[in-house]
This record gives sequence, structure tokens and C-alpha cells, in this order.
Amino acid sequence: MRNPASSGAHAPQRSVEMPGAPRDLGAARDLGSLRELNQRFLELDWTHAAFGGRIAALTTAQRAAAANCPYALFDLRLEDGDYWQLRLRDEHAWRVADQAPIGADLAEFMRLALFYAWYAAMTAKLSAKLVLSMHERTAAALARITVNRIPELVVTESAALSARWSHCAQFWSALALAAAREDAQRLKRVQLSGIQLAAAAQLPLRREPRAV
Repeated sequence: MRNPASSGAHAPQRSVEMPGAPRDLGAARDLGSLRELNQRFLELDWTHAAFGGRIAALTTAQRAAAANCPYALFDLRLEDGDYWQLRLRDEHAWRVADQAPIGADLAEFMRLALFYAWYAAMTAKLSAKLVLSMHERTAAALARITVNRIPELVVTESAALSARWSHCAQFWSALALAAAREDAQRLKRVQLSGIQLAAAAQLPLRREPRAV
């Protein structure tokens, strides 16, 4: 086991940056919002129940450190352009009344996450493909709707919510372990490996990068 004192455990963690991300004040604000969304996601009951309880075992401060990524830790199925084009084509096709109610925390997270995705698609200030794994057809579909459509999506799309790279248990185990040990350097390396995962997901044939 690594000695936290020798690994920079108590040093303030610097933000991990997505390569090619714009460096203006608007970008800093947008990435700050993304990190807040990540922390909200890590606080959800759904996330606490996943990954063998490793996320639930973290303190609030440790989850905040784990959330400090320049990419979404949550998955809204935005990579599925066909799904979102069909979903947004007819506002009467899917009705909220037909869905089971969801909790207040999940509803608030979905409202904010969907607005963030819509904003990214509308403004193109973020690299939505890497940051949110958003397909170009998804971005086009979101850009065609107004903000008034977002509330109707909160309940229906909550069923599609999952953790990003949920198939990569190694990434999530490494993220939780580094956060739990408060090992800032190791946590930064794990978060950087997430950028590799995000980039590799855009390739048609790929091997998943190894989380460190």
C-alpha cells in the first residue's frame, strides 16, 4: 500500500483538463458545472448502490475529489443518435403519465444534466463528443428543441441513466480507491485514464485503455 504522505495526499488537487478544451472564463464555468453534476451523480442512491458500495463508502469530500473530472461520469445514452432523434421527433410519443415516479434528488439531477446536454449541443462551447459521449445526431436533435421540452424528459430518461464506462469495473474501482486513500497523484492518474477511455470510445474498433 502506498504511503499517502509520500504521494501528495494532502496537496490540493489540480483540475484535470480535457486536451483541446477552450481556456476562457466561459469554459471554466462550464467545466465547473460539469464537476458539480458529477458530484450530484456520485451522491445519488443509484450510484451508492452500484460498484459494490465503493462510492457509498466515500465521504462527501472524497466524492467531490473523485468528481473533479473534465468529462461526465454519468451516461445519458447520448452516444445513441438514433434513439435521441426518435425520442425528440414527436413530443407526444412518450408520456410522463405512463412512467413510474422518481425521487426528488434523481429528478433534480436529471433536470440539470439534460439542460447541460442541451446547452452543450446548442452552444458547442464544449467538446460534447468527448465530454458527454454525445453523437452528432444527438447534438443535432437536441439543438432543434427549446428549453421547454426538457421537463418532459426528466422522468422518461431517468430509466436510461447509468454510470459512464459501467462495463469498466477497473476504472471505477481505481477511482474509488484513490479517492478513499486521498492520494491526489494517483487520483489524477485515474482521472487522466478517463480521458483515454473517452477518446477510445470514439474509435470503431478499440481496446479499452487500462485505468491505473
